[in-house]
Amino acid sequence: MQSFFSRLQVRAQEVDSLLCVGLDPHPESLSKYTPEVARDFCVKIINACSPHVCAFKPNIAFFEALGSEGIKALQDVIAAVPDEIPVILDAKRGDIASTTTAYRQAVFDTLGAHAVTASPYLGRDALTPFLERPEQGVFVLCKTSNPGADDLQSLRVNGEPLYLHVARQANTWSEHNNLGLVIGATDTQALEKVRHAVPELWMLVPGVGMQGGHLAAALHAGLRYDGLGVLVNASRMIASAADYSEASAQLRDTINAHRKSAISPRKTSDEERLATTLIESGCVRFGNFTLKSGRSSPFYIDLRRLASFPDALQAVAAAFLPMLTELSFDRIAAIPYAALPIATAVSMAGGWPLIYARREVKEHGTQSMVEGVYQIGDMALVMDDLITTGDSKFETIQKLRAAGLRVRDIAVLIDREQGATAVLQQAGYRLRSVITISKLLEAWRKSGAIDEQQYGNILGYLSTDA
Repeated sequence: MQSFFSRLQVRAQEVDSLLCVGLDPHPESLSKYTPEVARDFCVKIINACSPHVCAFKPNIAFFEALGSEGIKALQDVIAAVPDEIPVILDAKRGDIASTTTAYRQAVFDTLGAHAVTASPYLGRDALTPFLERPEQGVFVLCKTSNPGADDLQSLRVNGEPLYLHVARQANTWSEHNNLGLVIGATDTQALEKVRHAVPELWMLVPGVGMQGGHLAAALHAGLRYDGLGVLVNASRMIASAADYSEASAQLRDTINAHRKSAISPRKTSDEERLATTLIESGCVRFGNFTLKSGRSSPFYIDLRRLASFPDALQAVAAAFLPMLTELSFDRIAAIPYAALPIATAVSMAGGWPLIYARREVKEHGTQSMVEGVYQIGDMALVMDDLITTGDSKFETIQKLRAAGLRVRDIAVLIDREQGATAVLQQAGYRLRSVITISKLLEAWRKSGAIDEQQYGNILGYLSTDA
């Protein structure tokens, strides 16, 4: 069965449009605020705009205000939309699962809409009934366009704004490619951050026009690499036009003009930015280096240098956050010495307490093996700068366990992909890495930091490095 966003994408490509026209029969837009007038007003917009739009979005509030006859008018409006055009009901539903199941029946079965806007406040289980049908979609409220949005949506959670946490969580909730986000065009910085966090999700973007959102900036911030992924909603700017058809066609063409400039040059991915940061800070260098083992290496990684580059250290800490928010632990346990600056930055960014196992136990004072405040039984997340085979992590794990701490996960910035995952897994631990050496190599090759010969030499070295 075709998923909702597969259907939406087909429509977008068939008519070359990312325009969603909102159907909001405001009382001031009507000669008389009755169900019949509201219905006829919306149907007239549908008939005029259908050739130019990707989707329609009726707002249920203006129909509910008219009572049972208003709901019947909404059914008629949705039925008037051509079958090939998706209908998104702006209802902002969100409640416990049993209630959401009833909402699902009302929205999809009774009213005939294809997607709905919903609140994430109650968590995943409250949205599951909406997401169980692949052919029907949900747009989750993430960063809205109203003036008071920042009262809650920008509060810090684990070192990042709540709206960004919502985006990352929502990205894991759908199994059927039928979940998107609502991101207002009035905050293009938030839009860009969310796009980097969830590169593939579709976004419904209201706020262009009457609410002051900047169309070009919103498209530059939100479009995917393929020029899709953003559904620009326009309601009053279409409804207030003298000619609905002309207004929707012009807006579609304006969106398309901005799309062309927005996807060229290609946007930089999170991995590419991290790869560049490591080069610019000198943490990665290429040439001929003699290692402690006596072997000659075509590259050298020295992440201790991050402590001298506050901006780079902050960027590295931010790169850890999406991964760590998915894990359950009480404290970060850094492995001295290279990981201490990194773990400190991550601790400050995410609000997690920091401890570390000493390399040598003091013979005076408290003679502590593990520095910092902790309770016996706490879950410690072991953190290091990079990992090769994984063997070196066991010394720290043993000290932590001897102090009464539990360990399940080991988090590193770079995985050199030389067997550590298997070694740790065999011992009952899970390896988590921000980035792998192979992804870094690809990014460096694309950026021109290394040429094809260097790329091949490094791959050959890694394949033989024990």
